[in-house]
Amino acid sequence: MWNSYKKGFIMHLQLEKSLSKNTVEAYTLDLDKLIQYISLNNIQAGPADIKLKDLQSYLKWIAELGMSERSQTRILSGIKSFYRYCLQEQITKTDPTELLSAPKQKKVLPDTLTFEEIELVISMIDQSKPEGVRNKAILEILYSCGLRVSEAIGMKRSNLYLDIGFVRVIGKGDKERLIPIGAEASKYIQIYLSQIRVHLVPTKGNEDILFLNRRGSSLSRVMIFYIIKELTLKAGIKKSISPHTFRHSFATHLVEGGADLRAVQEMLGHESITTTEIYTHLDRSFLRETLNKYHPGFKK
Repeated sequence: MWNSYKKGFIMHLQLEKSLSKNTVEAYTLDLDKLIQYISLNNIQAGPADIKLKDLQSYLKWIAELGMSERSQTRILSGIKSFYRYCLQEQITKTDPTELLSAPKQKKVLPDTLTFEEIELVISMIDQSKPEGVRNKAILEILYSCGLRVSEAIGMKRSNLYLDIGFVRVIGKGDKERLIPIGAEASKYIQIYLSQIRVHLVPTKGNEDILFLNRRGSSLSRVMIFYIIKELTLKAGIKKSISPHTFRHSFATHLVEGGADLRAVQEMLGHESITTTEIYTHLDRSFLRETLNKYHPGFKK
């Protein structure tokens, strides 16, 4: 019974919606899971007979299978798309997914490194090698400026204003921002420029790119990830670490030190302050200390 509706849905996605092959396959798999659930539970019903409570039970079933909130949300999106098709084709008169809500996704905060752990990770770099000098400069600027990894690998020499302690960053949507750079990061960028970068012959289009590999090409995000992963293992740190950890630690350390959230937002290049707030997973003792110190009515 359901197979004919599935075939029509697939044709709809391909011909009318002109969706990519991968998207069509994903929606088809989502519908297949619903059909499997109906079969396993001996529910004798076509699309028009399915009720909200049936779909709620279905969502509970996929949750019990151990699927993440993100996967559950994606599956729900596929089922909603199927029922929009059913309404359009008058297969159903109502949409049972209209009041069906997705599970609330938990905001999973990445691990944060302490300042001492960041120092430890950076100290694992072998600076006797040319790439070691470069890697130290990369990690220093990631932490000093709170850059996204894409911003670090895309950094241009022409956007360095080290004499006045600033770098110009091209962020998401090609939005530019000026960020102060710390003395340590500035120092190691200058060492890299004068001792390593000067001897490299950039490939076409990479003449102005700051960080290059030995062949003169720009670095990839994956390469930065592996560099940090290897250093973390050497340092004996068990946390889940990525290039983003340095950005997250940058923001967390600033806020814990008393920095204004708006200033942190500006430096991170966030459009909304609510995005910045994700980075401020402060421990309760810090919040209590802040209230004790600054709130006149807290001690009463």
